[in-house]
Amino acid sequence: MKEEKKDIKSLPLGELKKELSARGEKAFRAVQMYEWMHQKLARDFEEMTNLPKALREECKKRYNYTSLRAARVQESRIDGTRKFLFELSDGNVVESVWMKYKHGNSVCISSQVGCRMGCRFCASTLGGLERNLTPSEMLDQVYAITLLTGERVSNVVVMGTGEPLDNYDNLLVFLRMLTDENGLHISQRNVTVSTCGLVPQMRRLAEEKLQITLALSLHAATDEKRRELMPVAKRYSIAELMDACKYYFRLTGRRITFEYSLMGGVNDAGEDALRLSRLAKPMGCHVNLIPVNPVKERDFVRADGDKIRAFQNILEKNQINGTIRREMGRDIDGACGQLRRRHMSDLHHPG
Repeated sequence: MKEEKKDIKSLPLGELKKELSARGEKAFRAVQMYEWMHQKLARDFEEMTNLPKALREECKKRYNYTSLRAARVQESRIDGTRKFLFELSDGNVVESVWMKYKHGNSVCISSQVGCRMGCRFCASTLGGLERNLTPSEMLDQVYAITLLTGERVSNVVVMGTGEPLDNYDNLLVFLRMLTDENGLHISQRNVTVSTCGLVPQMRRLAEEKLQITLALSLHAATDEKRRELMPVAKRYSIAELMDACKYYFRLTGRRITFEYSLMGGVNDAGEDALRLSRLAKPMGCHVNLIPVNPVKERDFVRADGDKIRAFQNILEKNQINGTIRREMGRDIDGACGQLRRRHMSDLHHPG
């Protein structure tokens, strides 16, 4: 049986040293190779000019080298936001977004191909879950965007397609490699991971004591309403979620962010804002209010501007820091999963 090729770009430095030393290579070769992959962002072994040709040839035969190709790029005329559709080696595609802010460039990456969480207002989940992304496929979204834009990325958000904590082990390797001093060395404090609320994994992540920000997709302040919007809420109650959030804060000292998509006539009333305030206040949570991006397969509509501002005012009166997320790239399939769905639809119904 043919031996499956190892994914060399997913190996942390310690593992890469072991891998190459088992082939009779000295440790410094692993350091050189790691630097080419994760600092110089080489697209293949051929670019690694200070490695012996024989070693490069051997590596080509023995290892898979993740190097994502942009199948589509859309650029917003409004704010310069760019949306990338990257093709994976198996023909699947994932979305990433590059956003330019005053404080630096931010990249939002996907963690899975599709998603099985089934949130009713989200385009990412419509086709279900295809597969998890490897650490190298998550890293290379950041690397490819750095090369394509020619600009350094200072913030990374794992909030694209997929539920990051449903791909827990690969996510953890990705986080450690992204923030490792031998790679891009992005500060852990500049990394945000979003979850729809997988309680056991939230607790496991707390025990890693990373300094990342955990963002909880809450979207409703009662169990009843949350269960209508998010199937995961049938497994974990808001009380269990809040316990996990407190545990995370206690172990890491990092405040949780609540993500709250405002849907007209669904969760945008004054009483919703009051209930949300009561949940956020004991933990000093920040609340990110997100005017929902309408998805054509779903029947949710955006809350109107006055309602959104009134909602924010109620939070502020209750000493909750609530910001309305500035919409980036509204003119380019802004919502998670929309560009991928359009691409798949074009493939199946060309013309």
